[in-house]
Amino acid sequence: MTYAIVLFIVAGLAEIGGGYLIWLWLREGKPFYWGISGGIALALYGVIATFQTFPSFGRVYAAYGGVFIVLSILWGWGIDRKTPDLYDWIGATICLVGVSVILFAPRN
Repeated sequence: MTYAIVLFIVAGLAEIGGGYLIWLWLREGKPFYWGISGGIALALYGVIATFQTFPSFGRVYAAYGGVFIVLSILWGWGIDRKTPDLYDWIGATICLVGVSVILFAPRN
């Protein structure tokens, strides 16, 4: 389970970081190589996610969506200095419960 969590976090940071670099390039006038770096990070995200040991692509990506939401809130707090409010935390908790159900529910 630790391996899966680490992969979700690393993939999430690659996706959010890549998107953020492209955002800075296109929206805030950063140099072109910021956008290229963002594109590389986004491609790495796609590769990193394939190392998950869960057998179903759809379930992995559905679960990753919940993790992405939580990481996005933390990114906004740490990088953009936007403090999450109570509803952000409630929503993040709901997402993590959903991720747990998707990945760990007993199935035949």
